[in-house]
Amino acid sequence: MTVLTPPAKRPANPRFSSGPCAKIPGYSLDMLADAPLGRSHRAAVGKAKLKEAIDLTREILGVPADYRIGIVPASDTGAVEMAMWSLLGARPVEMLAWESFGEGWVTDAVKQLKLDATVHIAPYGQIVDFAKVDFDRDVVFTWNGTTSGCRLPNGDAIPANRQGLTICDATSAAFAMDLPWSKLDVTTFSWQKVLGGEGAHGVIILSPRAVDRLESYAPAWPLPKIFRLTAKGKLIEGIFVGETINTPSMLANEDYLVALKWAKSVGGLQGLIARANANAKVVWDFCAANPWIANLADDPATASTTSVCLKFTDPRIMDGEAFAKAVAKRIEKAGAGFDMGAYRDAPPGLRIWCGSTVETADVQDLMPWIAYAFVAEIAALAQAA
Repeated sequence: MTVLTPPAKRPANPRFSSGPCAKIPGYSLDMLADAPLGRSHRAAVGKAKLKEAIDLTREILGVPADYRIGIVPASDTGAVEMAMWSLLGARPVEMLAWESFGEGWVTDAVKQLKLDATVHIAPYGQIVDFAKVDFDRDVVFTWNGTTSGCRLPNGDAIPANRQGLTICDATSAAFAMDLPWSKLDVTTFSWQKVLGGEGAHGVIILSPRAVDRLESYAPAWPLPKIFRLTAKGKLIEGIFVGETINTPSMLANEDYLVALKWAKSVGGLQGLIARANANAKVVWDFCAANPWIANLADDPATASTTSVCLKFTDPRIMDGEAFAKAVAKRIEKAGAGFDMGAYRDAPPGLRIWCGSTVETADVQDLMPWIAYAFVAEIAALAQAA
């Protein structure tokens, strides 16, 4: 590959950010015309819209009828913190992490809540060995490492007869991966990931076991109002029918409703999973055909289908961080792909969002631009030597 000619075609939508993520195909602000702007979220129309979002979430994700679904503040971060602060401390804890956000939950558990937690950390490119996890303790983990591109392939390692609770940050997995609800007691995500929603809102899903814990255990530390899921020892049921803890954006909620209805139109959960799988396969096939680039995930079984993380393997590259940034900058300058740099705490490379709102044709059109930018930057290195 020696000709430095830019590809003739660019992706129709060059947005490959891992959050906020690409909007649904054909998106227009006109789609939000039914948002009840200027109305109270506690008025009948506001509560109905929030309840509709909860009901559609249950329908598309296949959440069991006896699980509660609530819309909560502060995106996925708020939902995870709410779960940790409200539920942990009743029994020993195991914290699992294989990327920066999971490590953040470890920090909060150990340094903020000061729990005597058993911590399992895997390096970027790997996930922890679930065979070494004691599920008779409460276990906190991310399903898909957004910054590492490594995911749990399935829930087989989680025992059905566990004594502890499982608290799963599923923010870049929900709507693109099959989540085994019987293995998950608390599941969280944000709208801004797989369905391309707007930021600042999170979703928390509670199993009956999690509700039992909430109603039978009071943590030793004080709880801020936005973390409180119970009152007088009972679950605040209103949270799970659209009576949110604080004021939500009805515009953002409408945006989520639009995305949920689009999700139904493409075949629901299985359609969404198929779209993400097809997108990721384009990138995986590209890596297989080019020896100078590889998936950051060591084991293909754990490779993410949403936040696909790549590393450059060419031995001529001495400064991997500078090289990867130059490649991403060249592609962005050409208008062929935006926000594709690796996360700041991750190994140098590229991160391509392949979630369900991304069109496979756009991923296909991006691949030649990665090849072009790689060759151009290798040539620049040779010229500078």
